[in-house]
Amino acid sequence: MSSGRRHGSRSHHPPPPGSWPAARSAARRLFSPVESFLSIEASSGVVLLAAAVLALILANSPWRTAYEAVLHTPIGLRVGRVAFERDLHFWINDGLMVVFFFVVGLEIKRELYAGELSQIRRAALPAFAALGGMLVPAGIYHFWNAGTPAAGAWGVPMATDIAFAVGVLALLGKRVPPALRILLLALAVIDDLGAIIVIAIFYSSGISVAGLVVAGSGLFLIFVMQKFGVRSPWAYVPAALVTWAGVYTTGIHPTIAGVVIGLLTPVRAWFGTEGLVEHATATVEAVKTEQLAQNGHGLHARLSELDVARKEAVSPVERLQHALHGWVAFGIMPLFALANAGVSLGAARLDGDGLTVLLGVSLGLVVGKPLGIMAFGWAAVRLHVAALPAGVGWAGLLVVGLVAGIGFTMALFIASLAFPASALGDVAKLGIFGASAVAAAMGSTAGRFLLPASPSPAAARTPSKAEASTES
Repeated sequence: MSSGRRHGSRSHHPPPPGSWPAARSAARRLFSPVESFLSIEASSGVVLLAAAVLALILANSPWRTAYEAVLHTPIGLRVGRVAFERDLHFWINDGLMVVFFFVVGLEIKRELYAGELSQIRRAALPAFAALGGMLVPAGIYHFWNAGTPAAGAWGVPMATDIAFAVGVLALLGKRVPPALRILLLALAVIDDLGAIIVIAIFYSSGISVAGLVVAGSGLFLIFVMQKFGVRSPWAYVPAALVTWAGVYTTGIHPTIAGVVIGLLTPVRAWFGTEGLVEHATATVEAVKTEQLAQNGHGLHARLSELDVARKEAVSPVERLQHALHGWVAFGIMPLFALANAGVSLGAARLDGDGLTVLLGVSLGLVVGKPLGIMAFGWAAVRLHVAALPAGVGWAGLLVVGLVAGIGFTMALFIASLAFPASALGDVAKLGIFGASAVAAAMGSTAGRFLLPASPSPAAARTPSKAEASTES
């Protein structure tokens, strides 16, 4: 999920009536640097890293007790004798992260409809590479931990953190052709899908039939509302909450509800750009007429129609992605890191099972990710089921493989599921931190030495419409 904000030229309209021009000018000077920072793709990774560092500091400081007490603060809802109460850590991991997974579901839906995954030939290389990037790290982890109590955590080194990975590529500037960045995005989407499947199957408890019925009723309600043409996202919130409650009751991790709802979101625009232009033209012509200009009710009606056309010029998938991106990248993900990256270094034992967990996670990410991506990608090309994108060579695929070893948000999430209330979980998190730092350094260094400073004309070509939508 990379930032797609772009800032055009500043408006030269006069200030709003009643405002103080000097105050507006001062506010613009104050907030412009912040807006510029947030427009940089690597900035969400910087905020995420800062949250993780803060969590580490708090967990190894005199404020550790207060830090843990805040995370275990009970929060809930009580109606009469019926109550549902969980601690803050639960609401972050099982509540807010549902929104994160919902956005992941939106991204998968868009890619399947009009992105790199919409055509088998184009999807083959990232699909094979992602498969290798999941299987080889899991195999390396299993090699070190087979027969130990930590053997079941093989899913931890499978995941890639797209925010950090794209951030590293962004730091390489023009060395990275658009096709290479798009390849990483498509690979990361498939990687996320694989991680979701692993969570649903291997890191969930027993299935409750009653919970499935509740979740199914919520999804059925969403389906019915779509058939009736309900377009307001807020109207779907009650049905989404029912689905979440049902999935939670089944024993499947409730974040899976977010993915499923994201996949159900409509991917086609209602009005489109042509409808927007038509309604905008009609509104302008109507406003010009004296009768409508004097009739406030008529003007409001026209503006309401124009507002609907404006919202429906893009698909609900794109609209929701755009609306939620900032909240997820700069709010939910850093909050998740703050709640889950607090590892007590003194309590982490790096001997026995702890050592094998550390080796399995670290080597799985640093070695297994690039090895699996390169090997499976090479096999797909040699078998003629896939081809390297124009302007992308094997050096570029290696750089993608190295930065894919940055496993942070999703890896921490799986670690929290694989090691609930276990000291080995802290070791796994240390392995994730160390391996991610090494992978970022290796990917950045390899990119500067292996990728040309000036991409070839084929590599620097303007992305297609589908590619451009993938980049947003």
